[in-house]
Amino acid sequence: MEHVRGGVIHASERISLRTRLGVLTLLLLGAVQFLDITDASIVNVALPSIQRSLHFSQQNLQWVASGYILTYGGFLLLGGRLGDILGRRRLLAAGVIVFALSSLAGGLASSQGLLVGARLVQGAGAALMSPAALSELTTTFSEGKDRNTALGVWGAVSGMAAAAGVFFGGLLSAGPGWRWVLFVNPPICLLVLAGAFRLLPGDAGRERPAAFDTQGAVLVTAGMLALVYALVRAPEVGWGTAQTILVLAVACVLLAVFAVNELRSRNPLVPFSILRVKGLVAADATQLIAFAGAFAMFFYVTLYMQEILHYSPIKAGAAYLPITAGFAVAGGVASQLVTRVGTRLVVVGGALTGGAGIYYLSRVPVHGSYVADLLPGFIVMSLGMGSVFVAVTTAANAGVPGDKAGLAAGLLNASQQVGSAFGLAILSAIVMTRTNDLLAAHTARLDALDAGYHRGLLVGSIFLIGAAVIALRIGNTRAAAPLVLAPSAAAPEHADT
Repeated sequence: MEHVRGGVIHASERISLRTRLGVLTLLLLGAVQFLDITDASIVNVALPSIQRSLHFSQQNLQWVASGYILTYGGFLLLGGRLGDILGRRRLLAAGVIVFALSSLAGGLASSQGLLVGARLVQGAGAALMSPAALSELTTTFSEGKDRNTALGVWGAVSGMAAAAGVFFGGLLSAGPGWRWVLFVNPPICLLVLAGAFRLLPGDAGRERPAAFDTQGAVLVTAGMLALVYALVRAPEVGWGTAQTILVLAVACVLLAVFAVNELRSRNPLVPFSILRVKGLVAADATQLIAFAGAFAMFFYVTLYMQEILHYSPIKAGAAYLPITAGFAVAGGVASQLVTRVGTRLVVVGGALTGGAGIYYLSRVPVHGSYVADLLPGFIVMSLGMGSVFVAVTTAANAGVPGDKAGLAAGLLNASQQVGSAFGLAILSAIVMTRTNDLLAAHTARLDALDAGYHRGLLVGSIFLIGAAVIALRIGNTRAAAPLVLAPSAAAPEHADT
C-alpha cells in the first residue's frame, strides 16, 4: 500500500490486483467515479416530473442539471490539488460527506431554490471526490499490468455510468418518484465512506507546503466557474449575445491572471512544471475534444428517441444498456492492448471507431428502428470511446510525480467536463440553426428536428476525428510508466516510440 515518507512514494509498497485488498480497493474507487458521472445525467429524464412537482419555469429547470455540471467543472482543479496538499483519503471523505448531505437535501427540497442549491453543492462534492479517487488509484496500484487493468476498469466505469444514469433516472422517476434519483445516493455514500477508512492508507506524515496559494485557488475556481457557466448558457442565450461574450471574457481574464499568479508564487496551487510531463497536455486535449463529440451524442439521441420515436423515459433509458456492455468490453480489451501496442495507437483507433459509431447515428431516419438504426451505432461508439477513456487516462497519468497525481487527475477530469459543456454548446447552436432554417422553409416539424440532429451528430463525429489527430502527440506508454517517486526527480521516462 502507498506510504508517504518525506514526500517520496515507495513503489515497492503499492498493492496488487491479485490480492483481495487490491480488488476491494478498485471496487471502492470505481464506485466513487460511478457516483460522480451518473449524477451528471440521472436527473435528465426526471426533469419533467421535477418541473411539475416544484413548478419550475423552463428557463430555471435547466439549472437542476446544469448546476451540478457548473460546480463539478469549476472546482475540479482546486479539488485535485487539495488532494495532493491535504491528503487524498481526507479529501475523498470530505467530498463524499458533502455529496451525501447535498443529495439528501435535494431529495427533501420543497422549493426550486433549495433543489438548485443542493445540486450546486453536490457538484462541488463530486469535484473533491473524483480527482482524489483517480490519484489514489494511480498511486496505489503496482505499475504495469495491475495499473493498466485498474485504469481500464476506471475508464469502463466512466463510460458505463454516463449511460446507466439515463436508465436509472427513468426507472426511479417512473417508479418511486423523482426524489429517489437523489435519495439513492446517501446509502451508497455511507458504504463508500466506510470503505475509504477501511481500505485506503491514511494521510499522516504527508509534507505540506509552507503557505497555501489562496489567491491562486480563488482565481482558478472563479475562472473555471465563469468558463463553464458561459458554455452552459450559450445555447440558451446565444453565442453572439453580450452576456456570453462578457462572461467568456471574464473567464479568460481570471485564468490569465491566475497563470501570472502561479508563475510568481513560491508555492503555486498548480505548478506548471506538470505540463512538461511528456504527452500530458495532448492527452488532456484529446479527452476534451473526444468528450465534446461523445457527450452531445447522448443528449441528442435521447431527444431523438423521445421526440421523434416517442419512447417513454424508461424505454429511452433502457435503450442505452448495450452501451454499458460495450464500455465494459472495451475497458478490458483496451487495458491489455495498451501493454502490447501502447496508448497512442489505442487512443487513435478508439477515437476513429467512436467517430464512426456517431456518424452512423447521424443518419437515423424519422421513422427509424432501434435494432437497425440505433443499436449498431451504440455498439461501435461504445467500443471506440471505451478504448479512448482507458488509454487517455493511462497516458495522462504515466510519468506524473507522485506529489502531483491529484493535480493530474483534476486536469484530466476538468478537460472532460469542459469538453462536455463546450461540445453541447457548439452542437446546440448547429442543431438549432439547422432546425430553424428548415422550419422557416415550411419543412415538417419532425423532418426538421431529424435533420437538425443529423447535423449535430455529424459534427460530433468530426470532433472524434479531431481527437484522433491530437492523440498522435500523446506519450506512447506501453506499460503504465511508473510514477516519478520523488518531487525532485528529473523529467519522467516513457517507453515512447
